[in-house]
Amino acid sequence: MKIFIDNLDGSGPRDYSVFLESGPRVHRFLNRAAEIEATLVGTTPEFVVPVAGARVQLVKRDGGKVFTGYLFDPPAYEYLGWGMAGPTYRYKLVAPSDECLLDRKAIPGRAPMAGRTAGAAIRILTEELLPGKFDLTGVDDVVPLPYFEVHAGKNWSLHAAEIALRSRATYRVHDGAVTFQAIPTAVHDISEKSHGLSAADLKLQRQCRISNDLTILGDAEPQAYVKDYFCGDGMSMRFDLSQVPFTRPNRMLLDEEFKGTSLDPLHWTLRGNSTGISVGSGKLHIECTGADGSTVLQFADNIEVGGALIFQHGQLSFTGPSDGIIGGLYNGTVSALSCMAGFRVTPNAGQSAIQAVIGGLPVGPVVGSTAGHQYGLTTRVYASEIYRSKELFHSSVHVAGNGRGGDIIAADTRIVLELHDFDPANPSSVASLPIVLYDGLLTNVPGCCAYALIDGGSLHCDVTFTRISRPVDAEVRSAAPGQGYRTRLPGALSEGAECSISESPAVQFFSGSVPVSDEKIIVSYRARGRSVAHINDPDSINRSRTDADNGVFGAVCEVVSPAARTSADCTNAALALLDDSVRESWAGEYRIWNDFLAPGEDVHPGDAINVSAASRNAEFRAIVREVHIEVHDLRNERMEYRIRFADDQAEPLALACRSISSLTVPSTTSLPTTQLETGMPPLAAAEVIEIASTTVTIDTGVSLPRGGGIEVRRSDAGFGTENDRNLIGRFGTRVITLPRLSRVQTYFLRQYDASLPPLYSEFSTAIFVDYPL
Repeated sequence: MKIFIDNLDGSGPRDYSVFLESGPRVHRFLNRAAEIEATLVGTTPEFVVPVAGARVQLVKRDGGKVFTGYLFDPPAYEYLGWGMAGPTYRYKLVAPSDECLLDRKAIPGRAPMAGRTAGAAIRILTEELLPGKFDLTGVDDVVPLPYFEVHAGKNWSLHAAEIALRSRATYRVHDGAVTFQAIPTAVHDISEKSHGLSAADLKLQRQCRISNDLTILGDAEPQAYVKDYFCGDGMSMRFDLSQVPFTRPNRMLLDEEFKGTSLDPLHWTLRGNSTGISVGSGKLHIECTGADGSTVLQFADNIEVGGALIFQHGQLSFTGPSDGIIGGLYNGTVSALSCMAGFRVTPNAGQSAIQAVIGGLPVGPVVGSTAGHQYGLTTRVYASEIYRSKELFHSSVHVAGNGRGGDIIAADTRIVLELHDFDPANPSSVASLPIVLYDGLLTNVPGCCAYALIDGGSLHCDVTFTRISRPVDAEVRSAAPGQGYRTRLPGALSEGAECSISESPAVQFFSGSVPVSDEKIIVSYRARGRSVAHINDPDSINRSRTDADNGVFGAVCEVVSPAARTSADCTNAALALLDDSVRESWAGEYRIWNDFLAPGEDVHPGDAINVSAASRNAEFRAIVREVHIEVHDLRNERMEYRIRFADDQAEPLALACRSISSLTVPSTTSLPTTQLETGMPPLAAAEVIEIASTTVTIDTGVSLPRGGGIEVRRSDAGFGTENDRNLIGRFGTRVITLPRLSRVQTYFLRQYDASLPPLYSEFSTAIFVDYPL
């Protein structure tokens, strides 16, 4: 075995084995960079002091590499005295493994990853930082990753560790290759019957800190489905909302100005006729010919179709008759048939015609282009669900590939396609209202979609910019007397919006968009609340019950990662924790010489250890967390391994939690794991169809199950047959008529079934009416 160091001076790797005073020692950690420590003494004039950035390798006789990495910092000098050749120093080296190359690169800002696998996320992050540098063939997909945010302030290793945590996997960067695999990556046995076992070198720690009643807190979540109804008087610009809307931080997913001379590969993937696409003068120039779909310019990431989204496809200037789809949202592969929504452009008398595409088919009015005009194309999306997938949670029972959660959340989505005609000869056209080519509700929209700015055959135009943003998650619609409802745009006045929504809470219309007298206004949004779950394991409680104790051992914690965005996520997190927390925990450490390992066998963090020690009443499986290797004899390759291991109860592998004060926990009822029935669907489609001076008529939007009904209350509390204190009534029909007692009236609705006790919708639908009597 030898230690080689390449000082990048053109001489290649040098053998430093003869200069070793002690070590080397290799430290391997689960989902962290490995390290090597060594102490060198320069005893001959040929000794070259290792430099920062030098390549370090510990290599066995057969060519196998125990460690590869780089000196992040130059070695520390320790003066030993004056020798025959002058001053003599001891040099202490500490080098991290190969991922230090990635960690020194800044993570570029990018849109969140949606609908990708964990392995794909590792590959993307690695290739973006150092394209082609690392071998990625050892990166497995492992599990789907419903949603993953990339943070510019974190390095590659922190992102890789989070991805590994969320998928119960392990990563390693070694000898120019990245591996990413589900845990366990290998299995080793430690048994009292094993050859070479030293009982003194096996240390075990057993604890019985059982938790069988868990309260889990997550993030703020969208809860009640709220619809506020107002009536304009021709003067009022502000309308107070009934509840504080759930809002995510406004985020620009893409802000492309087409600067420079080429497309940014971080944002775009170009397929087909690349010669017809160029960038220059702050524009995307499109001059392509061919059949439909022969040129596709696609956004590099999928986009979660949840809450509100605005796609500004840019201002187009046609340079010739065109044929293709602009700004398409696609269900899977980009093709005309899979286009959920977009703008179809076709040749028209020497110019072009623009029409909406919905479900792969052209619909609605056709607008012909005019030479010299510019056309702003915008798609607005309003999904009934803000989050479109549940997070995945793992445990020692539900390992990678069998996690809890990950379901797609169904949602109906309103799509609005707008065209704004800008006439350079008419400055007032900038302030004119856009033409609505489509405004409709699509059902069962997929959880995420592909976005292609261009999907065409013969397209001839220039595009000035493209933006994708997440505005306030609220939908504002209004209908002037004698007209149908149209969607109003919340946002900034500078972006052509008609109103803004504040946390006051209120909707504020801008001066040029004040609702006229008797104009009906509907504001749809989700109320805000803290996600929480309170789950117990009745079997563990019964086993733990004694004459002196009821057997309930509670714990309260907050999930940090994976992010628990909803109460359903909190429930799955609690179930994953209960898989392990109801059992005693084991941890330990074992020392073994490599002589007793099988030929070619090595031990890495993420491997499993099966411990069988009958004399200590120990039969369990644990996961290796750290491996410390000390080389005692380089020539004979004798190494001592110190292996630290623990099971998921002692150290959770796939969940990161933190303790919180019980004072911050919302009031909850503990539910046993055996009674976690799925509730009835929410009444997300409920809407008011008539408002009279003494009544309000509501279409609940559902066909009721046999024996089921709609329960209506004055406040969002007390739902159930045993409580009538704020009850307005229970109804067995889809359309219900409720009493109206004042100008301002609020109703809370939930659906229930015929079971005993009945199951209710998890969240209410709140109907708020503020109409003159």
